[in-house]
Formats: sequence, structure tokens, C-alpha cells
Amino acid sequence: MSVFILTFGLLILIAAAMAVGVIVQKKSMASSCGGLGSMGIDKVCDCDDPCDKRKKRLAKEQMWKDNQIL
Repeated sequence: MSVFILTFGLLILIAAAMAVGVIVQKKSMASSCGGLGSMGIDKVCDCDDPCDKRKKRLAKEQMWKDNQIL
């Protein structure tokens, strides 16, 4: 039983250290393959004329980027 507790404690310690490392680096999580960005696709919906809902969301995102402090 002590081996199980020691192993579990070590696993928790390693997971906590990895979490602290991600927080300290202030980087967003990314996949190893690069996702759609590696294929040159900027968005999931790669259509020429997006719908009104998407246009509204893109305008809101652009407003947030324009008013960003950092």
C-alpha cells in the first residue's frame, strides 16, 4: 500500500510541476501537429462569404484586439 501512495504522490507532484510550468510561461496550449494553421487555413469555416453571425463575432474579436492593452 505504501508503494501505491508513494507512486500516486509522485504522479501528483509531476502533474503539478507541469501545470506550474505552463502557467509561468504564459503560453496557450497547442497541439503537436499545428492543427489547421499548419495547412494554411486561418479559420474552421474557410468560406468566402461568412454568415451574419460569424461576421458579428469577427467584428467583436477585432474590436477586442484593437482595444487590447498588452
